[in-house]
Amino acid sequence: MKLYQSIGPNPRVVLMFLEEKGAVIDRAFVDIMKGENRQPDFVAKNPFGQVPLLEMDDGGYLSESAAICGYIEEKFPTPALIGSTAEERAVTSMLIRRLDYDVVGPMTTAFRGSEGLPMFQSRMRCLPEAADGLKACARDGLAAFDALLAGKTWLAGDRFTLADILLYCLTEFGKMVAQPLPEGLANLAAWSERVAARPSAAASLDAKKGTA
Repeated sequence: MKLYQSIGPNPRVVLMFLEEKGAVIDRAFVDIMKGENRQPDFVAKNPFGQVPLLEMDDGGYLSESAAICGYIEEKFPTPALIGSTAEERAVTSMLIRRLDYDVVGPMTTAFRGSEGLPMFQSRMRCLPEAADGLKACARDGLAAFDALLAGKTWLAGDRFTLADILLYCLTEFGKMVAQPLPEGLANLAAWSERVAARPSAAASLDAKKGTA
């Protein structure tokens, strides 16, 4: 295996997942600020030109952070961060799906249409006219997850999972792009502090860690 990683919330999800696993695999840093992800050699590996990207054991390539983490879980099953039973895996998948729709999608699309517009407008469709509404949708999603966390340690209850990693990496990204955690979400704030205390949270900040 070889992981092509970079800065940004989605690459960080995979890095934090690997840190939690204690798994060591080959890594390469892709400088997206210099457009290395849009060069022919990289696009040949991933036509969508996105990171993270994983070269699998069979020589094929896998993109999308959740899919990459699912593959890594199969290769390094302990500790289980998606689930060790069909029921646990189903709950984690449900949470990730909800996060994608209610937080990740609106937050990142809003960023590309506002603070990130200068970076993205030349290479993809951006929606500056919808940015404020999308930010509001992301806040609504965060409020829903705050309610979900009532009486819980982690999103799935007593299990720390990929869903916690995804939400943490995205909310940390939100803090940097004018989309901080809304005030009054006490459950989410306390949860964020618990995640931040895990060694994987700090270790995953170094996008160049372990790269050649």
